[in-house]
Amino acid sequence: MHKYVLVYFLLITYSVFGQDFKKSDVLAQLNVANQYWQTHHKPQVWAFWDQAAYHSGNMEFYKEFKNKNFLKYTEDWADFNEWKGAKSTDKANWKYSYGETDDYVLFGDWQICFQTYIDLYHIAPKAYKIARAQEVMNYQIHSKHHDYWWWADGLYMVMPVMTKMYNLTKNPLYLEKLHEYLEYADGIMYDKDEKLYYRDAKYVYPKHKTVHGKKDFWARGDGWVFAGLAKVLQDLPKDNAHYKHYVKRFQDMADAIVACQQKEGFWTRSMLDPEHAPGKESSGTAFFTYGLLWGINNGILNKNEFEGAAKKGWYYLSTIALQRDGKVGYIQPIGEKAIPGQVVDAHSTSPFGVGAFLLAGVEMYRYLSE
Repeated sequence: MHKYVLVYFLLITYSVFGQDFKKSDVLAQLNVANQYWQTHHKPQVWAFWDQAAYHSGNMEFYKEFKNKNFLKYTEDWADFNEWKGAKSTDKANWKYSYGETDDYVLFGDWQICFQTYIDLYHIAPKAYKIARAQEVMNYQIHSKHHDYWWWADGLYMVMPVMTKMYNLTKNPLYLEKLHEYLEYADGIMYDKDEKLYYRDAKYVYPKHKTVHGKKDFWARGDGWVFAGLAKVLQDLPKDNAHYKHYVKRFQDMADAIVACQQKEGFWTRSMLDPEHAPGKESSGTAFFTYGLLWGINNGILNKNEFEGAAKKGWYYLSTIALQRDGKVGYIQPIGEKAIPGQVVDAHSTSPFGVGAFLLAGVEMYRYLSE
């Protein structure tokens, strides 16, 4: 048995729901999960959103713990992808609807990798690490379009890229376009009454309903948005004209998210209709737990009001989602909605869910005093 697995289970044997967590427990849980993922999956895979989301979590782990072995895994991934997303050089044919080929350069699922490349650049600055990010994002913000973010996932994929690019270049146009693109997204998928996001325009009520006729808010979709806002607020200057707007949006979402948490600590795939696709789900839960803990740790959310939900979320993630061998389970497969009857069990794992687990765990570690 790997040493991280052994330490983790020696510690977790004594865990009781509601009991205060310890930093050593959380670190052991993070280590066993990350070790499992990197041992069982090679880094030489594409730079699309599913893999890149894992690396956004691994980078947050590195920032806190400076584990160079885990960092090398992400560096190897970046090298394999030539520090690029989609690789087309024909700007006249760059697209931003859904696409997995190299001409979809302006599609956010191919841009999330830039978050990690920029983070790696700050660790060891080399111009080639950010050259493609600068080329693509500079082209985009000078284009005439504003409808780039047409699905909720895209807000996590690219909003943090915009703030990271601003901090890299100090070009205020990145922050102006961040707000312009978000306003477009809000106009097609934000529900002002529920304070939540539909996954995209196809799922807006009453055009689309759950099997029980209710509004259908997909947990991972809202998890992407909530976590994306946390990352934006982390990097955005507090004197920015829209800072308070983003804070309010984040706080409103936090209220709505906590209101539909299940008593076991997880969120169901359809947030307001638990019976639409019942059962445990870890990716949405991890993103929500990350956002709540980040908000508490940074004074955006009231600790007394939100720490109970955050702890319940981490309890679920660390004692139910995390399996004996280090696998993070109950992660809904790649998709865009809650699917009635879809099997999501302890064996269901994916890179983006592990990345979200790492984000949540690092914030829990930061939250704890000892």
